[in-house]
Amino acid sequence: MKGEDTMKGCDMMGGDMTRMMPMMHEKLSHAGERVDLKITEAQMPAWKKFADALLAAAKSMEESMEGMHKEMMQSGAAASLPEKLERHAKMAAGHLASLQAIKAALDPLYACLSDEQKKIADGLRIGPMGLM
Repeated sequence: MKGEDTMKGCDMMGGDMTRMMPMMHEKLSHAGERVDLKITEAQMPAWKKFADALLAAAKSMEESMEGMHKEMMQSGAAASLPEKLERHAKMAAGHLASLQAIKAALDPLYACLSDEQKKIADGLRIGPMGLM
């Protein structure tokens, strides 16, 4: 019974992940439309690097979640506590790497924004999956 509950949780989580991925892609594909920073032609190269970093972060997150789901389905209830903790540590390391890549791309863009653009940018929420 307990193992069945664990597997149900994996199935539910997998279903939630399956529904989340298209939503994340949709959100990112329209990020430029939703965030009107009034990017100038001169700022376009920095904006492109930033947008590419956001998309790469979303793709990395998607792959990480799919891998984690696959591991959970394979090990099921048999996964030990240390194995579960290792999965979380790997995911956290992936989040950190994504955030660092986004920040590395954001810094040059932010430096060339006007004060008005910075005010808009400061209102954005960004995480390891990109724009939220």
